[in-house]
Amino acid sequence: MTSSSIRVENLCAGYGAVQVLDRISLTVNDGETVALLGTNGNGKSTLMKCVMGIVPPGAGRIIATIDGVQHELAGKATEEIVDLGIALVPEGRRLFPRLTVEENLLLGAYRPAARSRIADNLAFCFEAFPRLAERRKQLAGSMSGGEQQMLALARALMTAPRILLIDEPSVGLAPILVINTIDKIRELKERYRLTVLMAEQNFNQAIRIADRGYVIVHGHIEYEGSRQELSNNELVHKLYMGL
Repeated sequence: MTSSSIRVENLCAGYGAVQVLDRISLTVNDGETVALLGTNGNGKSTLMKCVMGIVPPGAGRIIATIDGVQHELAGKATEEIVDLGIALVPEGRRLFPRLTVEENLLLGAYRPAARSRIADNLAFCFEAFPRLAERRKQLAGSMSGGEQQMLALARALMTAPRILLIDEPSVGLAPILVINTIDKIRELKERYRLTVLMAEQNFNQAIRIADRGYVIVHGHIEYEGSRQELSNNELVHKLYMGL
């Protein structure tokens, strides 16, 4: 039976002389949706970039286990990490605005394991996101923010991922679109049997679909718990989430 998980151990990372992450440890077990919660500037995106090989860690380990095989991600190139079946939906979506919806999706299918499944994955994406099917020939840059977020999620699915990292999916979206986007992430996770790590500052929306969560403050994990524990913790609400 297939399984996928990630374990981060004592991770330190930053930019030049600025240390952003200080001995971060977390786990995302097979089939879980784990939320990395915190306001802007606390290190959520840096952690995601470390997992993907975009920011090299200064210390610590990042271990992905896929089908019983452990892979040390620290030191691997981003292409190697993607080839293992780990995909990132980046903050700000990072689409190719002058390419069509379909062209953006096809660019997501470059890893070898995904190339043989392009037709099936494209059909799946258009089934999951009917709006994209309607607009497959439209330039990505001319779409609304909500449609672009759909496209960014679908492009990641085109890599046929096992582990999906999603960085700030609610940024720049109207409240109703945030709800729709979070619901779609839950649906995709269940249908695709994904393991999901989602960085998000919208506490209320994130914990609707998360099994567990970690609160990151100034590069430290200050609290971790189940969905219920996070929802009921006054300290988390007051000090860390601004609620």
